[in-house]
Order: sequence, then structure tokens, then C-alpha cells
Amino acid sequence: MNEVNQGNPPRDVLRDGNLKASVWRNESEKGPFYSVNLSRVYRDDQGDLRDSQSFATGDLLRVAELARKTYDRTQELRREDRQMERSEAKRSDAPLLDQDRQEQSREEFAARRTGSARSQKNPEHSR
Repeated sequence: MNEVNQGNPPRDVLRDGNLKASVWRNESEKGPFYSVNLSRVYRDDQGDLRDSQSFATGDLLRVAELARKTYDRTQELRREDRQMERSEAKRSDAPLLDQDRQEQSREEFAARRTGSARSQKNPEHSR
């Protein structure tokens, strides 16, 4: 097959008979994105499996339906990516949030404490 790539295998492969949609996950500065290769699988004269990007007219409706299903699948994969990014961000931000809360509590406590100390020094302000 032409798509053998040991470093970056397809994220998913959808099939309809001899038609195949390979979904590839890629990275960019803006984050992950997906690309798709549509192909028709056939055997050559030596019996080896090959991919072709040429389709018979009778295959076009099946290609269109496979493309629609592949679009839906890439949307699911994007949602999964966003959920994973959010959960990773929560895990990495959790210690910072705890530190921020502790610092805020200290500041509020200090403000209350200095406020009560002032009122004790100036009893006329409390009247």
C-alpha cells in the first residue's frame, strides 16, 4: 500500500468495500488539524494491494457518502482533541489555582486583620 508511514500512522481509517478514507492528524502553530486521503484499493498484476485516487463513475455516490462519514469522524476527533487539551490544562493549572487561592486567602486575612487592628487603635471609628 502507498500509505505505509511508520512515523505517523493514520489516526483512523474508514472503509466502504474497496473504498478507503485515511484520516491523518497533523500539527501546526495553531494546533492539530486533520487531513484525509480518499482512495480505492485494488490488486495489481502481481497480487499486491495498491491504492488509487481514481474512481469509476459508479463509485462516486459511495465516495460522497464515505466523505460525509469521514467529515463526521474528523469532527469527533477534533472534539476529543479539545477535551484532552482542556483536561491537560486543568491538570497543569490545578497547582497554580491552589496557589492563587492560598495567596488570595492570605491577602484577605491580612486585610481583615489590619482592618480590625485599625478599628481597635481608633475606637471613635467604630462608633
